[in-house]
Amino acid sequence: MTGSDATSAAAPVDTSRPHPARVYDWWLGGKDNYPVDEELARTILAADDTAVRGARANRRFMHRAVRTLAEAGVRQFLDIGTGIPTEPNLHQVAQAVAPEARVVYADNDPIVLRHAEALLHGSAEGSTEYVHADVRDPETILRLAAESLDFARPVALSLVALTHYLGDAADGDDVHGLLKRYVDALAPGSYLVLSQVTPDLNPEAVGKAAGLFARSGTPFYPRSLGEFSRFFDGLELLGPGVIPVTGWRPDPEDVAVQAEGIVPVYAGVARKV
Repeated sequence: MTGSDATSAAAPVDTSRPHPARVYDWWLGGKDNYPVDEELARTILAADDTAVRGARANRRFMHRAVRTLAEAGVRQFLDIGTGIPTEPNLHQVAQAVAPEARVVYADNDPIVLRHAEALLHGSAEGSTEYVHADVRDPETILRLAAESLDFARPVALSLVALTHYLGDAADGDDVHGLLKRYVDALAPGSYLVLSQVTPDLNPEAVGKAAGLFARSGTPFYPRSLGEFSRFFDGLELLGPGVIPVTGWRPDPEDVAVQAEGIVPVYAGVARKV
């Protein structure tokens, strides 16, 4: 399979300032980051010692949510803000349950584009594609994703650990309106999978991390339980509802992480009825 590129396959990598996907990669123990990314990742970790646990908890939440939805019969997945590949990737989780599952990844980081070929090694029965585009451009992402996905049928839309990089209307992003545009394009029976950093559970550390991100040129928007729950307005939440990320249908390893301390991230999965 080949991916779709909404910009240029030769998009340059800016190594002068950190990028969230590469900072996240460092926290996950990856090698696809630059000194500027590592510097910010270490600085944030010094201010918020939950950063690494939070990044890894987000990945495990994605695994559990995708497995849950694939076992419930979902066969199409659109993952926005894919990040640098870290196995198992979403398509590997979905296609382990349903080899015929069709997956489209979307991200705007040129490094992720360079890894697209690795992302596209899915099952022979299914389909795995990549779109190089920004989450703020839903028309382009949905148009290119429709080359592989049938939006007349249910799709699981995931934006894991992404919305805290998007501002509200006053910031020029209107993240709630943006997500509504995506959800409006989904058929009934589709799902929305989200996780988001919150100040509710560790306000001092999260506030320091947000300030460090902002000073690096990456605005960061932690959200309260009420603000995060708004993303699911009009949708039917799956149990256990909106909850700290390690508590969403936890596996034994997630229970162990809970014992290590708070991870200031909310998560939820909801169905469009």
